[in-house]
Amino acid sequence: QVQLVESGGGLVQPGGSLRLSCAASGFTLDYYAIAWFRQAPGKEREGVSCIASSDGSTYYADSVKGRFTISKDNAKNTVYLQMNSLKPEDTAVYYCATYIGPCDFDVEYDYWGQGTQVTVSS
Repeated sequence: QVQLVESGGGLVQPGGSLRLSCAASGFTLDYYAIAWFRQAPGKEREGVSCIASSDGSTYYADSVKGRFTISKDNAKNTVYLQMNSLKPEDTAVYYCATYIGPCDFDVEYDYWGQGTQVTVSS
């Protein structure tokens, strides 16, 4: 059974950092792209970052480039999202999702985690 479990969200001040984790079970990361999405209240869900299964290439939304870093640990079957220089507009529920294919924020992902809340506020 494929399962994704996010953790690491919380309340942080502007300029602070958080690291989100996405623990995968029921499959290995070798063949699946893993992406992070976020959804703020009243806004559409947006793709934030993705890491490819084939060569580990990484992709970022323009809004987070230079501040967020995605990585994966195949031994732990876990993907991370290091978020630095956080801004109030980063406040959202963050989800990890996966499917077999290349990184693409516009396709339908097969499996989703339950989400973790990130709040950036002073």
